[in-house]
Amino acid sequence: MIAGGVGLIAEVDYSRIKTRYEQGWIHTIVDTPEEAFNLAYKCVHEKTSRAIAYFGNIVNLLEYADRKNLKIDLLSDQTSCHNVYDGGYCPVGLTYEERTEMLRENKTRFTQLVDISLKRHYLAIKALVSKGAYFFDYGNSFMKAVYDAGVPEICRNGKNPDEGFIWPSYVEDIMGPILFDYGYGPFRWVCLSGKDEDLEKTDQAALACIDKRRFQDLDNYNWIKNSRDYNLVVGTKARILYQDAVGRVKIALRFNEMVRNKEIGPVMIGRDHHDVGGTDSPFRETANIRDGSNIMAEMATHVFAGNCARGMTLAVLHNGGGVGIGKAINGGFGLVLDGSERVDGIIKTALAWDVNGGIARRAWARNPNSLATAVEHNLNSGDQITLPYLADEEMLASLVRRKYVPGGK
Repeated sequence: MIAGGVGLIAEVDYSRIKTRYEQGWIHTIVDTPEEAFNLAYKCVHEKTSRAIAYFGNIVNLLEYADRKNLKIDLLSDQTSCHNVYDGGYCPVGLTYEERTEMLRENKTRFTQLVDISLKRHYLAIKALVSKGAYFFDYGNSFMKAVYDAGVPEICRNGKNPDEGFIWPSYVEDIMGPILFDYGYGPFRWVCLSGKDEDLEKTDQAALACIDKRRFQDLDNYNWIKNSRDYNLVVGTKARILYQDAVGRVKIALRFNEMVRNKEIGPVMIGRDHHDVGGTDSPFRETANIRDGSNIMAEMATHVFAGNCARGMTLAVLHNGGGVGIGKAINGGFGLVLDGSERVDGIIKTALAWDVNGGIARRAWARNPNSLATAVEHNLNSGDQITLPYLADEEMLASLVRRKYVPGGK
């Protein structure tokens, strides 16, 4: 809806569909693949943005699209595949209720059906990609689950995941080079007063702070400008806005000033763990770091420690974060804006640290956009990101060819 497209989402648990429908996030519910695609193409033809929920298994939906040669532009999966054998994945052919009962009564058979379903799921995506669909992995361990189900051909080397998979994660192709490498990530704030008017005031203040230096800023400006129309607030009066280090500091200082002037109540700022420097996860956040360090956890740990030292109200470091225990280290923070000058100081030091730790890591991995962002930061701020000295790749390759002796002398 926000992007002006037509979304078709498969879900096996009707209670989840019902909740989103009642909240207004879903416009129409259908229960057959034929009805789903007919409605989707009708909306495309009429240029009407729409969110359609298909009550059923994604495998049935994709296999139908393959059989009918239906065009799909973008395709992804957000199943909880980090936990496929304990309920995170519902095998095709079972209802949600049957899945729950089998998981409890016959775990061995359930595991077998999961593997069979994952293979069918993979083959359907492979067929649709060959017909022009762009598939991206959400970083939810879907491709790793397919490999574990007995499909080594999903790996780039055809053997194991050591060199990645045949399809990119969305961080590799989209989020990494377009957002994270520049420092853009999900900056958050919550109006602790619980008042709608405080959220509206912070929206307007954030709008005034966005200077639209890059195309990402224009997208974010339009998001906040129209955010009330989307009616996405559920529970706390909160907002997410993708911003870089400069934007986050600027907005946070303005919010703290508003609290100081009693224009609004106190505000807590933070971010998602899915951010520039907050998480080390080779299947997601660090998927576009290719210097061999994508499997290391020092970035999230260093950012966490620096946030503690700089005075954040809350700092956390934990494991898992949506892709499974042992597959990610996640850090997060919260800072209560109470209007004090003390908090102004924390904003200026801690928010920049939180983002630029990720920029530094990505620059040292030779990501060109991060290198450029680090240089810009060094020219326009009072502190410095240490820049890498880039080696001449051809010179090194030539040296190895001339001097290397297999087995030594």
